[in-house]
Amino acid sequence: MIKPEVIVITGPTATGKSALGVKLAQEIGGEIVSADSMQVYKYMDIGTAKPTTAEMCGIPHHMLDFVPPWEDYSVALYVDDASKCIDDILKRGKQPILVGGSGLYIDSLIAGRTFSARSENDLRKQLEDEFDYTGG
Repeated sequence: MIKPEVIVITGPTATGKSALGVKLAQEIGGEIVSADSMQVYKYMDIGTAKPTTAEMCGIPHHMLDFVPPWEDYSVALYVDDASKCIDDILKRGKQPILVGGSGLYIDSLIAGRTFSARSENDLRKQLEDEFDYTGG
């Protein structure tokens, strides 16, 4: 479970979450951890509202641009990766600020949800084949 030292800024798209996160980080010595399910992907800048380098104002941002778009990425992987970022930020005496609008990512991280490590690809394929066969 994530410690209460994590500040969360969330809300709908285009409400100023990123700008608020940067201002807060400047004031309290924080670093931003993105909680956006699309901003994790490399090369997907259009339509994801990723902050530009100028908008980051020198504040470190984590969980941006690190997954190739052709790779599967899940909430389980996000929780693992974001937890490591937050632990590192705390160890360095900085304030983690979770910023984004992906509610499932935020809830799963804050609540300390655990996920199965096994892949369900075989089951998924079986169900897809059954769906295709029945004309669903």
